[in-house]
Amino acid sequence: MLVVQRIKPFFTSKEEFNLRLVFAYQYFSIKRNDEVFQFIPAEGKEIVVNTKSLQIENLGEVFVFQRGNRFIRIPLYQLLLVSDLHLHLSTILEGAMELEGHLQEEYMREADGLVEKLEQDNWERMVDYALETKNQLLFKELMEGLRMI
Repeated sequence: MLVVQRIKPFFTSKEEFNLRLVFAYQYFSIKRNDEVFQFIPAEGKEIVVNTKSLQIENLGEVFVFQRGNRFIRIPLYQLLLVSDLHLHLSTILEGAMELEGHLQEEYMREADGLVEKLEQDNWERMVDYALETKNQLLFKELMEGLRMI
């Protein structure tokens, strides 16, 4: 069995529903029989994860690891089967999704503030309209609504 000793994306990018994790030298290493093999970007160098389904999109990508003059060439789907890579990927994804959730919360707070501002502006326009048209009933309803708020 292979054990992922270190995995840290060199670069990550979010593209619509995909999270792209790009790896480089010294950022990805595996251990087999107490020997550490370093990742080399000879063939495959990225993992693409669909953030909606949490599925890996490029399972056929071939990763190459080197120790001295020996190489391990293994497709991503096989690496997932024979190592603990999925545990490390889930940790990376949690961090990325948490950041995304934080941004969504910020956007929601900002949107709530904008909605409140628009409602206030609309209420003020309605009061102005009631005064201009001398509509006492509408004006009275608006003022009672203000007290309830």
